[in-house]
Amino acid sequence: MLMKSQITMNPSDVDEGTPVSVKIRERLLAARKRFHANDNIADFIEPGEMEQLLDEVEDKMKGVLSSLVIDTEHDHNTDKTARRVAKMYLKEVFNGRYVSAPTITEFPNAEHLNELMIVGPITVRSACSHHLCPIIGQIWIGVLPNEHTNVIGLSKYARLAEWVMGRPQIQEEAVVQLADLIQQKTQPDGLAIVMEASHFCMGWRGVKDMDSKMINSVMRGSFLKDPNLRREFLSLIPKKEG
Repeated sequence: MLMKSQITMNPSDVDEGTPVSVKIRERLLAARKRFHANDNIADFIEPGEMEQLLDEVEDKMKGVLSSLVIDTEHDHNTDKTARRVAKMYLKEVFNGRYVSAPTITEFPNAEHLNELMIVGPITVRSACSHHLCPIIGQIWIGVLPNEHTNVIGLSKYARLAEWVMGRPQIQEEAVVQLADLIQQKTQPDGLAIVMEASHFCMGWRGVKDMDSKMINSVMRGSFLKDPNLRREFLSLIPKKEG
């Protein structure tokens, strides 16, 4: 009697045909971690997988262009567009999803500083998670330290803002995320953030209103309790003319 030969599959061979996005998603699901558009998933991406993800997004973007009936094979303006768009999303505008938080050196408040400090305007660039259109604006950060507050360099506020804003999201949630991060890093008595931004989902499409801006704020600690401190912070933010 002839016996059918048993073929033993190497797990790595089975894994080889699985898209890298599926592998990353499975790790997130196994860990019961959320992966919304404005979440950071860097801890679940293994070395070398970002380049694989870049290739995968490029391939999917070619399909999008094809469905838009664009002849990328003969149009010299779009023959490399899929790769450009994949790199733009993964390595630039959505980079805050895929890389770990910037290293921030913290120093003790040796001089016991306790006066209001304002950093800004910091130019920020993000993207609306509804239409993936740009959000471009400015942020002002007010900090009221205490003797236990960790002091960080001024440029580090900009780095933290860039990391948080480099994801598809809505402005209201982005400002809260940034406030949570700075609060965690510095532990001040008070923290205030104001963001003013233009939304291209309004200026580029829809109502096509180029002049509208959205302004929102987050007030924590002393800024929430003390109206005089809040008033001082808001009065010190430069007002744009015109």
